[in-house]
Amino acid sequence: MAGVSLKCGDCGALLKSVEEAQEHAELTKHTDFSESTEAVLNLVCSTCGKPCRSKTESDLHTKRTGHTEFTDKTSETTKPISLEVPKSSNDVDMVDASTAGEPEEMVVPDVDSKLLEELESMGFSKERATRALHFSGNSSLEAAANWIVEHEDDADIDQMPLVSAKSKSEPPKPSLTPEERKAKAQELVERARKKKEEEEKRMEREREKERIRIGKELLEAKRMEEENERKRIIALRKAEKEEERRAREKIRQKLEEDKAERRRKLGLPAEDPTAPKPPPPVVEEKKSSLPIRPATKAEQMRECLRSLKQSNKDDEAKVKTAFNTLLTYIKNAATKPDEEKFRKIRLSNAAFQDRVGKLEGGIKFLELCGFEKVEGDEFLFLPRDKIDRAVLNSAGTELNSAINNPFFGVL
Repeated sequence: MAGVSLKCGDCGALLKSVEEAQEHAELTKHTDFSESTEAVLNLVCSTCGKPCRSKTESDLHTKRTGHTEFTDKTSETTKPISLEVPKSSNDVDMVDASTAGEPEEMVVPDVDSKLLEELESMGFSKERATRALHFSGNSSLEAAANWIVEHEDDADIDQMPLVSAKSKSEPPKPSLTPEERKAKAQELVERARKKKEEEEKRMEREREKERIRIGKELLEAKRMEEENERKRIIALRKAEKEEERRAREKIRQKLEEDKAERRRKLGLPAEDPTAPKPPPPVVEEKKSSLPIRPATKAEQMRECLRSLKQSNKDDEAKVKTAFNTLLTYIKNAATKPDEEKFRKIRLSNAAFQDRVGKLEGGIKFLELCGFEKVEGDEFLFLPRDKIDRAVLNSAGTELNSAINNPFFGVL
């Protein structure tokens, strides 16, 4: 569809002809005009006959005169606009009178075919490319591309432009030489390539920022998890110590109650807890004529285990590991006495040293069970003929008691 008006790109005004556009440009200094398919309104007041060219103008007329009825004669007055500059009166006189009444023929304007092919190869339709070249002065590829970008929202952007056949002339020669146009095209390609590279670099920076952010979040989550685990362990140890303290207090109270009960049965008055206790009397040691009963092997084993636990009371896990390791040695020796590997322990073994060898009372406990140091103190060995099941059973009983009794070694 051919254009029916000229639109000012600076203020949006619609103009009926080139003459009006020239007058508008002289008054406002606006220079950006384009062909438009939007018709100039022609609202005629039914009362006084005043024509109004816009809704705003008709509203002002109504406010001033009170006239409210208008007749829309836009379709009657709308006709294709000519983009030719009006001729002077001398030129008009020279026109042949015989052709004055003939209808004006409209044709497609001539444009540079090479530029048209380049625009079509870029994906633009022939109508859009022709229109862009015609209204951009048919000068260069860049000018045509810029015109398409600026007018891509026009309703008639994909309509073939038409000009009067009388005004059709040879297309203007490009202002650039072929070498210059080739250089310009190369410049456009290079500019597009650089723009793409900059966009890729920007996206890479954004991705790197995202990776850094995710890494920081993962490190923070790991730190919080470790902190929570540390707090949990501290709370668990605190609870265990508190439980141990309550157990000791309960034992102490039980001893006090037993002591009070014995005093009651003996008819002695209750002991005043506030009264200062007299120092214990000095008792001269008397040599007993009775022989002292030697500690049994079970008692010696119990003392070894108590000493081991007392010397490592702050690390219950290490104590428990030592007890279970000793129990494993004793059990294997008792149940598989014919297999030498269960009766021989290398003292320099790192696992043995870490679990039993370095702990106070560990090696002594095994020696009480019958193990002997052999081969230059390199091994602990339990000879097959010296296996005493009663001693091994007693050792197992003491170990089970130490493992299962929470108060073992507390007092």
